[in-house]
Amino acid sequence: MMTDFQSKGQQEPIAIIGIGCRFPGQLDTPAALWRFLQAGQTNVAEIPAGRFPLDTLYDSEPGRSGRMQTRWGAYFTPAELEAFDYGFFGIAPREAARLDPQQRLLLETSWQAVADAGLPVEQLAGSDTAVYAGLWADDFEARLFGDIDGLDLYATTGSGRYAAAGRLSYFFGWHGPSLTVDTACSSSLVAIHLACKALQAGECELALAGGVNLILQPQITVAYSQAGMMAPDGRCKFGDAAADGYVRSEGAGMVVLKRLSQAVTDGDRIYATILGSAVNNDGQSGKHFVTPGLEGQSRLLRQSW
Repeated sequence: MMTDFQSKGQQEPIAIIGIGCRFPGQLDTPAALWRFLQAGQTNVAEIPAGRFPLDTLYDSEPGRSGRMQTRWGAYFTPAELEAFDYGFFGIAPREAARLDPQQRLLLETSWQAVADAGLPVEQLAGSDTAVYAGLWADDFEARLFGDIDGLDLYATTGSGRYAAAGRLSYFFGWHGPSLTVDTACSSSLVAIHLACKALQAGECELALAGGVNLILQPQITVAYSQAGMMAPDGRCKFGDAAADGYVRSEGAGMVVLKRLSQAVTDGDRIYATILGSAVNNDGQSGKHFVTPGLEGQSRLLRQSW
């Protein structure tokens, strides 16, 4: 028997039933983040002392070799990054010392999202729940592998991006698809898109998806400064003639997804529904390899709707 969505040639909407998040400024719950957004606040501030040697790296003059053109960003404090209950997640101290803080944040926000959805963790063990984690930064891995004498198996599993989604599936005991997604800035959105498609295809009954980003090394910011991509004042000005770059930020967010019909049947609290999504590539429609093309962007919007 076909559903209304199938008879119309459409994909069933996906319900968001749980959210977990960590953002700078102690935005550690969906409610705190929502209040922050409603108030029109910003957590962009000067890069914390001790993160990078700003005195030697910063230069306001554009194009200076080996220098970054910005002092701004949304960064966690050292205390926020270092706080991690490794015992709670069944991780030994030696392994925890080699665990990318991004994987720590994924564990914490995933647990938070599942709890927020009101799902008993022990009852989900052994299920086909899927994981799609967006992650592209490899700063911790680069730092860890700089000490060749200190390398061991934990260094590879703790810092490798490939292991991020698998670690979540392992911790929860889930058997559904488990992928780490790296499409640069769109990684978390593509991860959610893939999760929606897996649910609609019947590959899983429940999915956890989202992403994480930390800025632990200055190299990417320096490289982007050389390309004129960093806003000197630390402000994004999307759609404005005064736009002069963007600002880098840290954070993590995960959502629990379920087919809308199932969520309604199960009586889940539904934050929102995803009516459609799509992924494409600009090909050569952009002026440069890293420049979005208007044609590709407009096509993507039509495809998603």
